Amino acid sequence: MPNREEVVNFGAGPSTLPTAVLEKAARGLLNYNDLGMGIAEISHRSKDFKAVYEKTISDFKTLMEVPDTHEVVLMQGGGMGAFSTVVLNLLAAWRLKNPESDAKTTIDYIVTGSWSNKAAGEAKRLTTDTNVSVNVALDARKHSQDGKSFSTIPPANQWNYSADPALVYYCDNETVNGVEFDKSFPYESLPPDANLVADVSSNILSRKIDISKHAVVYGGAQKNAGIAGVTLVIVRKDLLVDTDAAFKLGGIPQVPHLCDYKRHADNESMYNTPPMFAIYVSGLTFEHIKSHGGLDEYSKLSDRKSKKVYDVIDNSNGLYNPKVSVESRSRMNVVFTLPDEDTEKRFLAEADKLGLKNLKGHRSVGGIRVSLYNGITEEDTDKLIGFMRLFK
Repeated sequence: MPNREEVVNFGAGPSTLPTAVLEKAARGLLNYNDLGMGIAEISHRSKDFKAVYEKTISDFKTLMEVPDTHEVVLMQGGGMGAFSTVVLNLLAAWRLKNPESDAKTTIDYIVTGSWSNKAAGEAKRLTTDTNVSVNVALDARKHSQDGKSFSTIPPANQWNYSADPALVYYCDNETVNGVEFDKSFPYESLPPDANLVADVSSNILSRKIDISKHAVVYGGAQKNAGIAGVTLVIVRKDLLVDTDAAFKLGGIPQVPHLCDYKRHADNESMYNTPPMFAIYVSGLTFEHIKSHGGLDEYSKLSDRKSKKVYDVIDNSNGLYNPKVSVESRSRMNVVFTLPDEDTEKRFLAEADKLGLKNLKGHRSVGGIRVSLYNGITEEDTDKLIGFMRLFK
């Protein structure tokens, strides 16, 4: 049986974590802070867990450079749960600002891949028979060569925003399709005073993002920020509103208490028992990132790792076929195909024998997917590159 040092996990999520983080987490799971109890066994209202929670929040705010205008809440449900909570909370805030009985609004979606497409679909479902309509301001498939693939993000002057949307939603990095915004979202393209929402689940903590330009930034932890179970949500404080009062005005969906941003913020993310071990692992991950140079260093590392892989792809004389246009390529999820199914199977089988695991593309698109999250070191990347050159 292989040991941890002999395997590199290129899976798209849950992803690999630094061994030092996992070793500390394992000790804490058995006996945290010499209490004779594990971190998942103590009260979430104890002073010991309160200290864990406060440091986790503090370190995350530092790493993400969260301004005083925003608050951090820790929720559950992952990215897919956030598809709903974003819509429900921001529509409540919009309704309180627009109390007229017949007020109508639109919410805009920038669809650049599978996940933003799912988010738009959930928004349409939630707003059925309400005063809210969903506008797909961009469907990037229509700009691809075949008219059906998510392979590029066209310039913002080709998007079609609503005049005054209640929110504008985008996914910064599309895990399935290997598409990422080049450097940042085009903020200058936004309608005036638009509430911008970003799903950063798969590139969080890999580069800086201007929180001040966003109403909400959220991400599931299980790529770069810990393990599955906790959703990190940064929300502008003026959007922490009385959702029950908003619902009474009519025309919008009611917000379940467990989806209510204000309720979670008012209770320090402990309205119900939080995912304590997941929060603990996230805290250890943030501590590790801070001690290794913070986002400046991890951003440089992400650039180096992805460049190395793309260089091999681009110089393979057609063996490795990139699926995404150069300007929209993801640093986190590198996707490509080989000439035929048999060659792909042989590539995956030979990689697996060398301990290079989980390289198969998402079932919806096939091909190969190399996920280069923060837990993947440059040495790990070099092992893959060596194999790709040898296979060629």
